[in-house]
Amino acid sequence: RETHVDELARLVGMDPLEFRLKNLKDPRLRAVLEAAAERFGWGKARPSAGRGFGIAGGFEKGSYVANCAEVAVDRAGGRIRIVRVVAAFECGAILNPDHLRNQVEGAMVQGIGGALFEAIHFENGRILNPRLSRYRVPRFSDVPALETVLLDRKDLPSAGAGETPIVAVAPAVGNAIFDATGIRLRSLPMESIKS
Repeated sequence: RETHVDELARLVGMDPLEFRLKNLKDPRLRAVLEAAAERFGWGKARPSAGRGFGIAGGFEKGSYVANCAEVAVDRAGGRIRIVRVVAAFECGAILNPDHLRNQVEGAMVQGIGGALFEAIHFENGRILNPRLSRYRVPRFSDVPALETVLLDRKDLPSAGAGETPIVAVAPAVGNAIFDATGIRLRSLPMESIKS
């Protein structure tokens, strides 16, 4: 969905954040998009050559998230590296901010795995990577700068924080890849870009 929204914004020549805000009625989703964009510095600078910025938002089980991502793409080698991810997260009233921040950042790392690496490989009906030792997950060297903004809504009951923080990582990264390359990757993992 968030990849398609990004495509629509570019089709009409609008900034992806501006397009989302103009067409959005949900004040909670608007709040996380604005908070993530503000912390990221969205619209204040353009990425340098070989880099791109992307944004995405979402909601699940009563909580809301937005991610802004910066990627660096090595076109010659086809490699993608995530440089920075900013998340804004709102799940109603926050009871334990340190644990919540850990949950959000852990979900961002897990989202990076799904976005760039994690895949089961098959050949002739056989799984080629049936062990965790052969299944690529994010390593410490893959983890970019992570920033988390928590929106504490004391006026709302607390909601779950387990699933929601992961939903906007891959689309924000994919949108950043498109911003850097003009190539839209539509399936996960987005482990490389072909020139």
